[in-house]
Amino acid sequence: MKIVIEFYRTRWQDDARAILGREMDEAADVEGAIRIARSLSRTLSMPQRPDAVSIADIDGNEIYSGRLDAASF
Repeated sequence: MKIVIEFYRTRWQDDARAILGREMDEAADVEGAIRIARSLSRTLSMPQRPDAVSIADIDGNEIYSGRLDAASF
């Protein structure tokens, strides 16, 4: 399936998001999409370090969203 991965910073006071990077890729399933996002979070050159990620299918349906820390990502 085609996926869209967005890396962003979150302002926790009001949950506002600033997108730092967006990538499109192909994944066989949700677990594969998460592996791709995890890899990209370490290798993409972004203006700041993202603290969260969102993965959606090509139609914009969110299939995963979470913080970028060792406990949940």
